[in-house]
Amino acid sequence: MSDTAKDQPDQPELPTVPGEAGSPDSAVPPSTSALFAESMAGAARRAGFGAATEGEPISGQALLKAMGGIRGLIEAVLPGLVFLFTYSITIDPSTDVTSDPIGTLLPSLIAPLVIGVIFVALRAITKQTTTPALGGLVGTIISVALALFSGKPSDFFLVGLWTNAGYGAALLISVLVRWPLIGVAVGFLMGDGVAWRLDASKRRVLTILTLCWTGLFLGRLAVQLPLYLADNVELLASMKLLMGIPLYAPLLVVSWLMVRSVYRKADAADAV
Repeated sequence: MSDTAKDQPDQPELPTVPGEAGSPDSAVPPSTSALFAESMAGAARRAGFGAATEGEPISGQALLKAMGGIRGLIEAVLPGLVFLFTYSITIDPSTDVTSDPIGTLLPSLIAPLVIGVIFVALRAITKQTTTPALGGLVGTIISVALALFSGKPSDFFLVGLWTNAGYGAALLISVLVRWPLIGVAVGFLMGDGVAWRLDASKRRVLTILTLCWTGLFLGRLAVQLPLYLADNVELLASMKLLMGIPLYAPLLVVSWLMVRSVYRKADAADAV
């Protein structure tokens, strides 16, 4: 070693960026914040917001894809439709269902359960992901169990009422605390993180969208809960179907358009 090298003080090593090749942290699992961001982006995609990040025009095909395609639509609608049809033809309005709930309700409860099992089997046979069908099947099993346990056919719809109440309350609370959940999910999906909260236009649009989705869930609850309490099973089943995809699809399209518009305007402003 030369004298010059000896006289020089030791140079500090440059810090390595966590996750860089060769750094001690390269094998470290993702942080909690990264996992949270990924989970929120995934939630936005599952809710159908993924198309908002894609360049293709909004179309019927894009909407159908966001809702799981033809198969996804059938899996969402058919169990409830089968329950309504079977209940209508097997239950006499004058029958006291509570006297023999199993014997009376079994046909109308077993029918959607069988449909759910078929959906899972078809996905497994065709080597497609079974997660959506399994989720629907689990929900149907719980619904059937509740109706059989109570002897009330209207309890078949309790899970849906709980779901709408839960989503509606969570979204409303998120707006009240100024962290609208649609904004949180879309922000991570668009790669924006929580920076959208610093942009007045984005914050306003995403808050409005969160309120719109809150209205969807609480609106369903406002219509369906009185029917549940009145034990009006046929009308309750009909309203559940009518307030499902027919309301979800147009609101999803409006959400796509608003998200794309506000992000494009922000990108254009940044480019100036």
